[in-house]
Amino acid sequence: MTTTAVAPETTAVATVPSYVQDAWWTPAPDAKKVPVRDASTGEVLANVSTDGLDLAAVVHHGRTTGQTELGKLTFHQRALKLKELAMYLNGRREELYTSSSQSGATKIDNMIDIDGGIGVLFTFGSKGRRELPNSQVIVDGPMETLSKDGSFVAEHIYTRIPGVAVQINAFNFPVWGMLEKFAPSFLAGVPTIVKPATPTGYVAEAAVRAIIESGILPAGALQLISGSARTLLDELDYRDLVSFTGSASTAKSLKSHPNVVQGGVRFTSETDSLNAAILGPDAVPGTPEFDAFIKAVVTEMTVKAGQKCTAIRRVIVPQALTAEVAAAVGARITERVVLGDPRAEGVTMGALASLDQLADVRAAVQSMLDAGGELAYGSLDSPSVTSVGGAVGVVEDGAFMSPVLLSWADAEAEEVHSLEAFGPVSSVIGYSDLPDAIRLAARGSGSLVASVCTNDPAVAQELVLGIAAHHGRVHMLNREDARSSTGHGSPVPHLVHGGPGRAGGGEELGGIRSVLHHMQRTAIQGSPNMLTAVTGVWHTGAERNFTVETEGEHPFRKSLASLRIGDAVRSELREVKLEDITAFANSTGDTFYAHTNQEAAEANPFFPGIVAHGYLLLSWAAGLFVEPAPGPVLANYGLENLRFITPVAAGDSIRVTLTAKKITPRETDEYGEVAWDAVLTNQNDEIVATYDVLTLVEK
Repeated sequence: MTTTAVAPETTAVATVPSYVQDAWWTPAPDAKKVPVRDASTGEVLANVSTDGLDLAAVVHHGRTTGQTELGKLTFHQRALKLKELAMYLNGRREELYTSSSQSGATKIDNMIDIDGGIGVLFTFGSKGRRELPNSQVIVDGPMETLSKDGSFVAEHIYTRIPGVAVQINAFNFPVWGMLEKFAPSFLAGVPTIVKPATPTGYVAEAAVRAIIESGILPAGALQLISGSARTLLDELDYRDLVSFTGSASTAKSLKSHPNVVQGGVRFTSETDSLNAAILGPDAVPGTPEFDAFIKAVVTEMTVKAGQKCTAIRRVIVPQALTAEVAAAVGARITERVVLGDPRAEGVTMGALASLDQLADVRAAVQSMLDAGGELAYGSLDSPSVTSVGGAVGVVEDGAFMSPVLLSWADAEAEEVHSLEAFGPVSSVIGYSDLPDAIRLAARGSGSLVASVCTNDPAVAQELVLGIAAHHGRVHMLNREDARSSTGHGSPVPHLVHGGPGRAGGGEELGGIRSVLHHMQRTAIQGSPNMLTAVTGVWHTGAERNFTVETEGEHPFRKSLASLRIGDAVRSELREVKLEDITAFANSTGDTFYAHTNQEAAEANPFFPGIVAHGYLLLSWAAGLFVEPAPGPVLANYGLENLRFITPVAAGDSIRVTLTAKKITPRETDEYGEVAWDAVLTNQNDEIVATYDVLTLVEK
């Protein structure tokens, strides 16, 4: 399939285009199309269709062009592009807000979706440069020695998967949902194909259009399918990854696809989640914890009109407080929540994403009422009639629904623990004691997040440890963090987003963990020289180049332009005298008996008598390997992996061998980091200490 740039349609209602094979694509004029409406007014905004789109060609383009172009970049270079893209999108937020408001999103909703998505790009742009090497391979763990002479060794490495990352997203967060998956995929070097949900796909298209117009991404790195893609999994195999967000029923259908079950397509999902918030028995009315709890519940009910996979669905409180909690939630809704068109002044909660979604939520609430739930606040009637809490700009054709809080006399009712109304709906249930609260929370059969609100450390410990295995994240709330907390329902890119059981069993975000999800961990075996060649990191036993002997130049005199992995220096021996040990003890104040008391030191099973301080030896080692003239080494900025192995007594001697282990140039600075493998040995060549010396070196 070939694609070309297309001119905007001249019909009254345009078709949301796809972006495939590095060009915009729309279907033929006579293609079957699905209308998409403004959530608040019911006005038809656009049509959606993928009739005639060659999905096989889309996947092939990602696997070929996308893989090739991303493969030219290191982790740091990709990270810098994420930062550059975040800065660019920051300048185009207003137009994205305008598009998003048509989906019923308020200003606060837009901050979470659009600003939050941009924030994910910033975070991975930073983490990629701070936590990953400036290369294309990640070494996982230490080297394993598999032979007595050290000639056969092994370790694990991560390399990017050779296919595409397909993201199938829900309607509620068209920008954040896309960027939180795109950022780690791009950082790993894997091309992305985005399939947004139809009701809000036009918002995702606006974001993709801005991204493409930035000119920042390599060819093939990002493609967008606007509309149905029912046969997309037919084109995937073990090289590819699918990340799904949506209903459990759709996830089940996708997971049963032959290419997932038999073909090895990697599949992760984030689905329905009956998240809980537990109020500790100490958090009674009048305490800061009670107030923070009520605020959290109302926020989660009304942000994005409750259309959040992380929203609080079950409010689990001490049995004696159910009525007071329900009354406090209702009072805060009445006081703070104004329902209506988010483009109208003063509105704090917008419409649901579509009339279909409104019908689904109302039907779920009715089922819960039929099962024994009672309306503690709100109504299923049209808010334009009842105007619960206040309404602005509400029209009959809009997908508006008032917040609804249900109370349950029977906390064991199956529906409260199994039926999710994906809108501004929560239920209050009572518990008898902490084990009962833990049991009720677990009845959600696996959730994305739970909140525990208490100022009692013992209560927090019991509740958190009791529910942790049932949740992907536990949010603890008390007076100390109530103002600074990011909130129950806000996943942050540093932490894992996902959950067991009903929540899908998947895992997204979590910092660099999510980058590794797009990579294959492989065990590699061979000689130290071969592992060094593959990883770009020097391994013990690999060849060294003692540059003073071979080139007449100390390795500290080399800039990054000439320094090579394996360049090394070996010092002369230096004798350790008792007066040196005593002087160090007196000058530092470290008069531990092993350094000052012969009889006590001899009684210790680890020491032959008085021994040198480990830090004395490290200081001497620096003096043994340092080259004192200015540059190219600019600074020593730390030690890593320090271990003291063999004690050094008075009369022993030490020497140090320093080898360039890892070289990491900085893309934006005139210097880089060099990690030096340091081995301190005694006169018998026994290892005294091992560590890594970290230096900043001019390019």
